[in-house]
Amino acid sequence: MSTRNRGTRTEDRSSSTKRRRRSGTSGPIAFFISLFIVAVGLIQLVSTFNTYATDLAHLNSLKREEAALVAKKQDLENDISRWDDKNYVAAQARERLGFVFPGEQSVHVLNPQAVTGDADGAETQDAQDSQNDDTSNQLPWYSELSYAFKKADQPVKTGSGGTTTKKGTTQQDGTAGSASESDGTDKEGQQ
Repeated sequence: MSTRNRGTRTEDRSSSTKRRRRSGTSGPIAFFISLFIVAVGLIQLVSTFNTYATDLAHLNSLKREEAALVAKKQDLENDISRWDDKNYVAAQARERLGFVFPGEQSVHVLNPQAVTGDADGAETQDAQDSQNDDTSNQLPWYSELSYAFKKADQPVKTGSGGTTTKKGTTQQDGTAGSASESDGTDKEGQQ
């Protein structure tokens, strides 16, 4: 029996030392694994709160946009309901289109600052009129370029019966002379 007890004791000792070794080496590994799990959990938690905050901000912006659209819709519905009123339609026809009732005479004031003393209204009206005139008479750029070339090639008429071209040459009876010849100077005489 003594040998048996000795064998069991040595086995107990060796197994207990193995357990100690395992528990001693598994301590830091278990700590890092648990630290990794906690870090992943924190990352997930922060990500969830970030998504919640972003969605909440987006929801608030959509609510503000909805309120603005509801107010715009209400304004448009009010405008539509105004057009159902005959007095409003008549006022708009008078103001916008210059309509008058039968038997009335329309008076258009050409110089409103003389009546009201407001110089800003007249300048604004004059600026609008000049813009309307400019845009209605304006040709496309290529047409204007073609017109400029044609105009540049045409001779300019002078009062003496001859025509002068843009380059300074004078034409009379089909003959052309340079500007230096008409002055009486000659290029050869200058040398």
